[in-house]
Amino acid sequence: MTIALEPPRLVTTRPLLVANNVSKSYGSVRALDDVSAMVYPGEVLGVVGESGSGKSTFLRCLNLEEVPDTGSYTLDLPDVQGNLFDLDRYARRMLCATQIGIVYQNPHLGLLMSHSSSGNVAERLLVAGERKFATLRAKASDALDASEFPLERMDAPPIELSGGMQQRVQLAKAIALEPALLLLDEPTTGLDVSVQALVLDTLKRLQAGRNITMVIVSHDLGVIRTLSDRVMVMRRGQVVETGLADQIFQDPQHAYTQQLVHAKL
Repeated sequence: MTIALEPPRLVTTRPLLVANNVSKSYGSVRALDDVSAMVYPGEVLGVVGESGSGKSTFLRCLNLEEVPDTGSYTLDLPDVQGNLFDLDRYARRMLCATQIGIVYQNPHLGLLMSHSSSGNVAERLLVAGERKFATLRAKASDALDASEFPLERMDAPPIELSGGMQQRVQLAKAIALEPALLLLDEPTTGLDVSVQALVLDTLKRLQAGRNITMVIVSHDLGVIRTLSDRVMVMRRGQVVETGLADQIFQDPQHAYTQQLVHAKL
């Protein structure tokens, strides 16, 4: 019997993101070893692996927080050319402010905890050059609403909010300028199961409604399976398997992937 595999949502000939042979060492520890990946417009790539596999280091490289020892990284966008790892600090900052959004596992890394939630979103808009208060307020409100954040709390600082609400503020900040690429680093870790489900539902709605290209890193296979079109499995800094999400979870080929999937099951 022939089983027809449904193609991913994104059928396109040109990837949005291409990373080639990315390597990064910290002293004698090789965190990334010739890691390559492609992500197409509208696709969600899930990156999974145990702690120390290199997945978060790879995400920080995509966010231009880390400069690898070797490798290249390109985004197929107007006026964005060449290896992004070669950009100077100012150019990286502006590219990340306008085209790359990120949601961290720890909200303290992405938010000013004592500033208002709307102010946190507006801060990203300010970096991109917006100066009119009314516009800042309106765009911040729109982004918070899209992230399903209760607008009656938009002037509350994140320090007064629950972990799930803090993640929604991070998400609103990340999407405020409608970036081409959204990066998510363990966005549900540490949240209660019910709150995790709400955050995942919000991400699914955003992706479906805005066709956002995402790379999500998680050790939680349930999160990866819920959100991802394709999955990249990492171990000890290397990619050991890549495939459609259904194939990875139903018929894993690499022994390490089989171990991960069977442990989850």
